[in-house]
Amino acid sequence: MQIRRAMPAMGRIPAAEYGVTLGDFFFPVFLGERLGARLQGLALAVVGAAVVAASAQIVIQLPGTPVPVTGQTFGVLLVGATLGARRGLASMALYLALGILGAPIFREGSHGIERFFTSDAGLLQFAPTGGYLVGMLFAGWIVGRLADLGWDRSVVGTVAAMTIGSLIIYSFGVPWLAASSNLEFGVALEKGLFQFLVFDAIKLGLAAGVFPSAWWYVNHGRSDGPR
Repeated sequence: MQIRRAMPAMGRIPAAEYGVTLGDFFFPVFLGERLGARLQGLALAVVGAAVVAASAQIVIQLPGTPVPVTGQTFGVLLVGATLGARRGLASMALYLALGILGAPIFREGSHGIERFFTSDAGLLQFAPTGGYLVGMLFAGWIVGRLADLGWDRSVVGTVAAMTIGSLIIYSFGVPWLAASSNLEFGVALEKGLFQFLVFDAIKLGLAAGVFPSAWWYVNHGRSDGPR
């Protein structure tokens, strides 16, 4: 309760709806009741991990940087906002664990701990894009937490939540990139952040249209409303 009071709910949702996200409407009522809350949450976490894995295969390589544009970031924010904090975190943890263990679900079908660390002459070094993957774990949780509080039910709240999530990913990714490539921080910002701002703006625009519209349908297009 203390966390809820400390963080503003941009959507000003009723207290009884705290923690209710779009993911709660994915399952038909009869199926959700048969699965139970735990199995339903597990199923949603698996679906979320699959969404992130699929989005990671959308890759646009930019010149002059080892960091490409991918759909992965948008997938992480989408899953976090849709599933909420606990299930969003579970989805990202499952995604990262499976990728590290060998499932070809990272960018362009890559996998393994090599996406985070490499070894050169016996010395352990950071891989260029590993920090972004680590940041996605925290971004999924934070964006999910904001969705729990109703931020995704308005355009302003959605844009704010997605912006915060993106900044969290960059806060891990850019320093990691600088350390991996021995770059000055300003150069790392250019190669690992500034080049992606236009693409991020497009992603935010998509989210700002999708989430409030989806909530409008949930609240007005369904006869039973939130459950």
